[in-house]
Amino acid sequence: MHTRKHILVIGGGVAGMESAIHLCDMGYEVTLIEKQDQLGGHVLKWDFLFPDHRPAYEITNELCPAVEEKATIKLQTEVKNIVRQNGHFEVALSDGEKLTADALLVATGFDLFDAHKKEEYGYGIYDNVITAAELEERFQNKIPIRTAAGKKPARVGFVHCVGSRDEKVGNEYCSKVCCVTAVKQAMRVRESLPGCEVFCFYMDLRMFGRYFEDLYREAQEKWGVQFIRGRLSEAAEDIDQRIIVKLEDTLAGRPLRMAVDLLVLLTGFVPSEGTRRMATMLNLPLGNDRFIKPSDEHLRRNLTPVPGVFVTGASAGPRSISESISDARAAALEIAAWFNNSSQHAI
Repeated sequence: MHTRKHILVIGGGVAGMESAIHLCDMGYEVTLIEKQDQLGGHVLKWDFLFPDHRPAYEITNELCPAVEEKATIKLQTEVKNIVRQNGHFEVALSDGEKLTADALLVATGFDLFDAHKKEEYGYGIYDNVITAAELEERFQNKIPIRTAAGKKPARVGFVHCVGSRDEKVGNEYCSKVCCVTAVKQAMRVRESLPGCEVFCFYMDLRMFGRYFEDLYREAQEKWGVQFIRGRLSEAAEDIDQRIIVKLEDTLAGRPLRMAVDLLVLLTGFVPSEGTRRMATMLNLPLGNDRFIKPSDEHLRRNLTPVPGVFVTGASAGPRSISESISDARAAALEIAAWFNNSSQHAI
């Protein structure tokens, strides 16, 4: 029996919750640590999901009650120190409590790239430059899409790959979900503002998931979203507070200058502050993308080189919600296999 084995899951987003549920179902004692005042992570901030426009709250409405019923939950709590001792982990928490765990699962996820770092795009300088996360918040709270002056925008532009695939900011990797998020939001803008022109400025469209290509085709054929291939070089504001964007249309082979009323930046994933802290605290190796590097990218994606320490979800790189949930289930099985092998070796 392994009912006395205690696993500490660090991070209460979808990956942390899903793995905790499965670990509890396998008979383990699980404590889940979350630094915010509620579970759910980034999904709490999304209105609807791709590719089927499912309301995001359906995910958290299913996971939150299940994990709260099965695991011990500690909100507004962070890990302050971890010491490995006699095959266990002695963990000091921010509330002063100390726990002993037999295994740790890092599920500390990602942060969104700080758009202020791309000064040439005007975020934080011009009121009509916003991020995709801010637009999603408007959708979620049923706030009409308006310019800073309160006018209906006649033209909206979406800029892909902000903070991703960008050597200048040190992030050369693809964040995987930005393209489909832009397509999803562009369709929503057209639906909300039928007379509005919508443009997506992209480097390469990476619609890798099932039905994602269908969504891209629907955006063009049904909603009239226009896609222009080229990286934005500059955004400036004119006297009417419209945003003037400059880029090279690489398909047409000519420079392009266009005015939009609202410019939306698709900011990519970066390792969260919690992920960076856990990596430092546990001496976990990082990949070139600075996310936690697993022991084997193909065979042991949830295992780290540190015995008893596992990783799941976007702590190990950009993931969609469905990928994070699948990865969390795999992590639970990996932990169970590790306990089983450890007990066999002990015999």
